[in-house]
Amino acid sequence: MSIREALDKFNGLKALVIGDVMIDSYVWGNVDRISPEAPVPIVNVKDRESRMGGAANVAKNLHYLGAEPILCSVVGNDGSADTFMNLCDSLNISKEGIIRSENRITTIKHRVIASAQHVLRIDHEDDAPLNAKDTDLLFDNIKKLADDADVIIFEDYDKGVLTPELISKVIQLAKEKNIPTTVDPKKRNFLCYEGVTLFKPNLKEMREGLKFDFDGDVIDEVKAATKELKSKMDNDHTMVTLSEHGVYISNHQSDVHIPAHKREIADVSGAGDTVISIASLALAVGLPMDQVAGLANLGGGLVCESVGVVPINKEALLEEAERKL
Repeated sequence: MSIREALDKFNGLKALVIGDVMIDSYVWGNVDRISPEAPVPIVNVKDRESRMGGAANVAKNLHYLGAEPILCSVVGNDGSADTFMNLCDSLNISKEGIIRSENRITTIKHRVIASAQHVLRIDHEDDAPLNAKDTDLLFDNIKKLADDADVIIFEDYDKGVLTPELISKVIQLAKEKNIPTTVDPKKRNFLCYEGVTLFKPNLKEMREGLKFDFDGDVIDEVKAATKELKSKMDNDHTMVTLSEHGVYISNHQSDVHIPAHKREIADVSGAGDTVISIASLALAVGLPMDQVAGLANLGGGLVCESVGVVPINKEALLEEAERKL
């Protein structure tokens, strides 16, 4: 299968995205002077914008890749949730798996960017684990929506939506329905995803999740860490993103290191969301794992050339993939 054929097959795939959704809020402006009240810059605001963030940014990437994302998450019963729902509507992204809870607030990451420099971030969130009632409601939604899913994506931002109990139940459900599962993990639940199809940590998450010291050659250390991970979790594939060192893919048959492509990096925010989105769809259409990793590696690099969290451009991805893969 060619890369073009694979990307064409992305169109119409249904991807269940389970995890922590949030709003990425941006304040854009200029800095001309320092505050007389404290040694901090004064930002003269020129524009404001709200974007889909966290698991919702994965859904947004999937949408731009031609797939049909279905978000399953929990937001607050607040005005910010209204803003979030409107953002979903703006891209016609399904909200039927989303629960509004009186027990939580909607997560917002406020970013202040002045003259293309990220100068401040303010987080408004509740990262306590979901209570039993909300967990049951969310799983009921997942069970109903999973029947049509071509792939299930866990997007974990350690904000509490994904609990060990929910993760275990969804993995079992996916196995019963023969649906591939992919994971973008964080520290809290790192070892809770046993039995998934594709486990995709970055280097920092690998260090924290395994409490593994990386003090030598990065590739040698990652190879040792993935070996340890195999002894703890029976996952089909592990793909570790290594920033400027590229990506390392490991399974029961082989281990492959794919170097990074040289780029002008403007902002790494959201790159992991893009990587898991591309990898999940590539896996669902049956690309070999070296091509899954190579394509996802390219996409993650492409979005790093823009300031802020931006979705992948499918045509740009295709053009670059046909030249470099």
